[in-house]
Amino acid sequence: MACDEPAAPSGIFTRQNSSSTSSLDFEPDADYKFVESLEERYKCAHCHLVLHNPHQTGCGHRFCQQCILALRELNAVPTCPVDKETIKMHEVFKDNCCKREVLNLHVFCKNFPDCSSKVILGRYQEHLQQCLFESMQCTNDGCQDQILRKDLKEHLSQHCKFREERCQYCNTYVVLINIKNHEKNDCPDYPVPCLQNCSQIILKKEIEKHHAVCPEAEVDCPYKQYGCQVKVKRGKLAEHENSALREHMLQILDKNSRLEEQISDLYKSLECKEIKIQQLADAIKKCEKEFRQYTQLFGNNSNLMVSTQALASHLDKSARLESQVKQLIQMANQQQSKLDLRPLFDTIENVKQKIALMETYDQRLVVLEDQSSKHDRQINSHKAQLNKNEERFKLLEGTCYNGKLIWKITDYKKKKREAVEGHVLSIASQPFYTSRCGYRLCARAYLNGDGSGKGTHISLYFVVMRGEFDSLLLWPFKQKVTLMLLDQSGKKNHIVEVFRADPNSSSFKRPDGEMNIASGCPRFVPHTVLESTKNTYIRDDTLFLKVVVDLTDLEEL
Repeated sequence: MACDEPAAPSGIFTRQNSSSTSSLDFEPDADYKFVESLEERYKCAHCHLVLHNPHQTGCGHRFCQQCILALRELNAVPTCPVDKETIKMHEVFKDNCCKREVLNLHVFCKNFPDCSSKVILGRYQEHLQQCLFESMQCTNDGCQDQILRKDLKEHLSQHCKFREERCQYCNTYVVLINIKNHEKNDCPDYPVPCLQNCSQIILKKEIEKHHAVCPEAEVDCPYKQYGCQVKVKRGKLAEHENSALREHMLQILDKNSRLEEQISDLYKSLECKEIKIQQLADAIKKCEKEFRQYTQLFGNNSNLMVSTQALASHLDKSARLESQVKQLIQMANQQQSKLDLRPLFDTIENVKQKIALMETYDQRLVVLEDQSSKHDRQINSHKAQLNKNEERFKLLEGTCYNGKLIWKITDYKKKKREAVEGHVLSIASQPFYTSRCGYRLCARAYLNGDGSGKGTHISLYFVVMRGEFDSLLLWPFKQKVTLMLLDQSGKKNHIVEVFRADPNSSSFKRPDGEMNIASGCPRFVPHTVLESTKNTYIRDDTLFLKVVVDLTDLEEL
């Protein structure tokens, strides 16, 4: 039962747009248990399995799409394995009528008999994503357990070793398998014994503060500066001070005596130097007197050379004596300054005033730093709001309200590589609307494929999003949707898929969250077709996708 109308040629065989079955699909190589025996007309003439994406040849036999391509690759002139007729590729067409029948065949769930559901083949994968008896891996990081979907909630809350539990001491959520290590090493509120064996249990975060007052910690005697070298536990310090009071007093007296002796020696030294200074002063006076006498004597004497030499000798002697006097006076002043404590006290007082002034400066700096931090937070908040507003304005500028979306995807190679490496599996378009107050919609693309198209196709899905006017709209969403890959050569050789929203699918009900489950074509276009140099779907590493919603019979608010 093939469709009668052929479509325009696209690629290696005639392509025909599908109708309401484009959102249905199934894994081609799985072992399906059909409710009724599979008729021969629904089996591939090549692989003898259920037809996947059936295509019919000119001789009237049906093949899977991959099988007909495989026959062409094996032989330059492929022949039909049933009647040995030559297969002419331009006569091969997509059998949408058969595809619709195959997708509506009923099969048992693979988890039968635990799951007694009977679903149509096209909804088989969708059923497995909701089947309570489907085995799935635990969603907690690090857990490799395979759990039935119906038991997953209980496993996550009660049995999984990688679930997060609240630490009984600090109330922080920690992975259960690491909670003991957290308590011993990282938990600040974990109780630990004092390292000084004082029998007290202290929170780990307060251990250093406790050690500063711990009665079992050993400390130096307060009289260490006077010579007491005893180390004693803080709790017995007062007892040591009382028992060693006499020794401490003797040590203090001994140190004071030594200081007094040093002061006495300094005074004696000073007196000796003062005597020397007086002797030198007398010697200078004597020299000055002799100099005046020599001046008078040699004033009348003709022997000027002798008088000059004698004068020079006395002048040198006088200079030396004067230098010695200056040195002694300087030394005496230094000794005097050592004994005079008033300058020292004045200096200490000045330092105290400066320290107090610095403390006030520190307090003012703390206040200024707090104010600066508040201003920074306010500025960052304003910047974030401005960025959000700019993004919103850009989004509003590019938003369409006529049920049509043209999505430009740039940097295709980079984004596909990110999808292949698992970094960014899918990308979403900007939202668009059926009208100003209509349905809010978007498209989602998997550049490396999703489901049955993973690794071989681009998957393109249609998504119903939560909108501002949902309470005024009719639900479920029932409109016909057209998905297109635009040809950039100007020949309009677009790749098109059409489907009508299934009112029974959860994908088209009124959204409870931000968006519904995507629905569309997991095998929208093969990578080989998209990236072929013969085609012009990609130019300058950019491709264009188009989504059109049929607004017929859609009442506008």
